[in-house]
Amino acid sequence: MVVSGIVVVLLASLLIGQVGRGLVNAKTKAALTEAQSGLALAQEQTNVPSQSSQQYLESQLQSIAQALSSRGASGDQYTVVLVAAAGDVKAFASPGISPSDVPADLITKLVNGTPSAYTYRTIHGEDQLVVGGTLSTDLGPYLLFHLFPLTAENTTLDLVRRTAAIAGLLLVLLLVLIAALVTRQVVLPVRMAARTAERLAAGRLEERMTVRGEDEIARLATTFNSMAQALQTQIRQLEDLSRVQRRFVSDVSHELRTPLTTVRMAADVLHENRGDLAPAAARSAELLQNELGRFEELLAELLEISRYDAGAASLEPERLDLVPLVRRVVDATQSLADRKGCAVTVRGDGPVIAEIDHVRIERVLRNLLVNAIEHGEGQPVEITVAGGPAAVAVVVRDSGVGLRPGEAGLVFTRFWRGDPSRARTTGGTGLGLAIALEDARLHGGTLQAWGAPGRGAVFRLTLPLQVNGVLGESPLPLRPQEVST
Repeated sequence: MVVSGIVVVLLASLLIGQVGRGLVNAKTKAALTEAQSGLALAQEQTNVPSQSSQQYLESQLQSIAQALSSRGASGDQYTVVLVAAAGDVKAFASPGISPSDVPADLITKLVNGTPSAYTYRTIHGEDQLVVGGTLSTDLGPYLLFHLFPLTAENTTLDLVRRTAAIAGLLLVLLLVLIAALVTRQVVLPVRMAARTAERLAAGRLEERMTVRGEDEIARLATTFNSMAQALQTQIRQLEDLSRVQRRFVSDVSHELRTPLTTVRMAADVLHENRGDLAPAAARSAELLQNELGRFEELLAELLEISRYDAGAASLEPERLDLVPLVRRVVDATQSLADRKGCAVTVRGDGPVIAEIDHVRIERVLRNLLVNAIEHGEGQPVEITVAGGPAAVAVVVRDSGVGLRPGEAGLVFTRFWRGDPSRARTTGGTGLGLAIALEDARLHGGTLQAWGAPGRGAVFRLTLPLQVNGVLGESPLPLRPQEVST
């Protein structure tokens, strides 16, 4: 509507300007012709030879002025003013007009020798065209002025303005009506489709568009509903499959615990008495003990994942200092670090207090530290602890093989391994980081990774000061400062 209004105003202004200029030009041509005719008639009458007195000549000029005035009064065409160029002789003017109404600049042009001239002036509140010419008489040069009123032209122009305003207003209203109809027929269904899509994205899979008529919008609604139905069917199938998979993992994990306990007891007996066995059997007992440990670890992680999938995971939070917790994790993994030839250092001046479930956070830190030691290739591992006004953070950095581009977002995927051959030597299950991420989210925090080939990897755990509180900016950077952005 605004754009239409601006366009209509511009077009109306152009139209009124053109009409106004046309009216003025036509009036000017007609006025100049009439003034020239009146000046010629007056000149013809004053050219009659006469030896009369000055009084008679003045009376004759007055008669000429009155005759021209009477001629112009017919139809209110113009009024007349006749003044002496010298300014010391009596002047003559039509009724209602005086010589002082004549523009001084026009008189100056005629006195300076210009044969004829015209100008536009507002006289007595009315726009008028003043046309002047020089009249030669026996009493000297006289200046004859015709004053043409522009009342008719102004009336016509006002009529054009009113007509343009009414037509423009009607045009804008028509455009608004058309826009409303287009909006109702096109935009509103599109908005309805957008709202329906938003509700579908929010999980309300039963939402559908209303189909009316048989036009393109109706076809769009029908196609949209078909797409929604297909998506709903596929999503439900995937949900059912995921539910079956989670139930299968949970059931199998629980069912394996009883036979695994029995196998563990038998393996412990064999392992304790491996000295009485043949070398091959003793070696088999050791391998059985080690693999049972890995199997128990995998089973425990599967049970933990199943609890997260079922929404049964819960917290037992308490306010603790993270620095002693980190040092306790370092002490627990010191034997692994010694075997790998890896030095672990802790940086952080306490206290760094936050509300946490120490069992879960200790598991997260142990998982991050074990990964850093195993993949650090004997290089030093650095742990940094810091607190901020709205969050606390722990950063674990190694100087090992690092991560290739794109792997930072994949390390938390279940059973993902960046290097299968290396993973077999380290013996990871592929679930540790996935569980660590779920533990961080359960606290309302984040767990992020960064790495580059040959520069090592960095894992940052950021937790709010209170469980599920507002998570502010992490007090520690994820990317090392010596690495350029």
